[in-house]
Amino acid sequence: YRIASTAYLGRTLKEAGVPVLEPFGGHAVYLDGRSFCDHLEDEQFPAWSLTTAIYEELGVRACEIGNVMFGHPGDDGSVGGGPRPALVRLAVPRRVYTKSQIDFVSEGIADLHRSRRSIRGLRFVERPAVLPHFSARFERLEETPAADRR
Repeated sequence: YRIASTAYLGRTLKEAGVPVLEPFGGHAVYLDGRSFCDHLEDEQFPAWSLTTAIYEELGVRACEIGNVMFGHPGDDGSVGGGPRPALVRLAVPRRVYTKSQIDFVSEGIADLHRSRRSIRGLRFVERPAVLPHFSARFERLEETPAADRR
C-alpha cells in the first residue's frame, strides 16, 4: 500500500508539472528544490525555502537534502558545495495516510508550484558547525530575487 501511495503521489505531482526525481522510491518522493524554486540562487537555499513554504502552506513536514544539510561554509559566510540537485524529501510512512491525505499533499504542492515565484529565499542567522539542518536559524529575505525580475 505504501509503495502504491508513494507512486501515486509522485505521478500526480509529475502530471501537475512539479519537478520530481524518477523513479519514485518505495518510501518517498523527492522534489527537485532547485528546479522548483529556479528564481532563487543557491545562496538563498531553494530546497530549504521550499520545505518552509510546504510547512507554512500545508502543515506538511519535509526534509531538505541540499546545501543546508551538506553545504560547506566559506570564509565570507556563504554556503556552497551542496549536492546537485537540491532535494526535498516527502516521506510516506507505512499504514498512516489515506488517499485523500495524499491528494491533499499533491494538490497543495501543485498549487504552491503554480505560485512558486512568491517563495522567498532565506539566509542563515545562525549556522552550527555540526548538523546545521537540525538547529540552524534563518530569516526570510524580503527583496525580490534578481532572477525574479528577468
